[in-house]
Amino acid sequence: MQFNPPFLLYLGDANKPLAIKTSRGIADWRPELCLGECAHADNILTLGLEKLTPKEAKSLGAKTFVVGLANSGGIIDASWVDDIVDALAQGLDIACGLHQKLSDIPSIAQAAKLHGGQLIDLRHQIPEVPIGNGQKRSGKRILTVGTDCSVGKMYTSLAIEREMQKQDFDAHFKATGQSGLLLASNGICIDAVVADFIAGAVELISPAADENHWDIIEGQGSLFNPSYAGVSAGLLHGAQADYLVMCHEAGRVDIKDVPNYKIPDLKNCIEQNLMMARLTNPKVQLAGISLNCRVVGEEQGRTQMKLLEQEFGVPCFDPMITGCANLVSHLKAIEDE
Repeated sequence: MQFNPPFLLYLGDANKPLAIKTSRGIADWRPELCLGECAHADNILTLGLEKLTPKEAKSLGAKTFVVGLANSGGIIDASWVDDIVDALAQGLDIACGLHQKLSDIPSIAQAAKLHGGQLIDLRHQIPEVPIGNGQKRSGKRILTVGTDCSVGKMYTSLAIEREMQKQDFDAHFKATGQSGLLLASNGICIDAVVADFIAGAVELISPAADENHWDIIEGQGSLFNPSYAGVSAGLLHGAQADYLVMCHEAGRVDIKDVPNYKIPDLKNCIEQNLMMARLTNPKVQLAGISLNCRVVGEEQGRTQMKLLEQEFGVPCFDPMITGCANLVSHLKAIEDE
């Protein structure tokens, strides 16, 4: 899947930080691909990039307008359509990871045809996928799982990849979501795969490999989120993970967008994920805990990390505050035993 940088990241009228997580992920992990950001005039959210109109961005060399927004249901909001059409009129391609197709909106489809722009619907570029078979595959695999969605599974996966490569591991990030696909050359938007084929899709992007090769597979959703538990189960079975890294946001009380459901007890969540993962790899282990401290701050976060390490006997880290060198050292020690 090819996307032409530089990117103009579109924030639209988003009013919550989690709504621009796609744009923020690109800006944080691939800043060299980002030329600027574009949003409605009254939008106070920012990535800290230069604010540009599509016309200004095109004059500076931008090639792709990325609809870097996420919402429940994955719908292209009517308030974004004029901006997308304007970007096409300026000669930019459009990349979008929402469930609704760009080409299904008549004014966008017409503008693309008129101006020759490419419409890239990330979630709908799915290759032929086999049914999962659960057969043992060579190579090593880490899967990030979570107490909820939007707790940092992608950031954690990318941080692990970076640290493992720094320490001379043969390790590669495998994308399973819209943001990850804009950052990696290998992956499938797993929540767009027909349910029966989810495990097979994960087997496809993380095939048998050399015994010293590591795939870090980006997790999605949570077994404890009533909206997205199905995709989480498929990932656990298809990944055939040797190690799980549990991701949790400190301070979160309710499941995202489902406030009548509470965040699960961490111990129970870990046990349930390990139990599900054992179907395809009975030897799976918990490797560590990734604690997202964006709400509680660094000082309180470090205190909680120490307590979690004492309780669970594995490294705990925040990928953006502490990095994950402790996790990689722990993996080295386990593998050397």
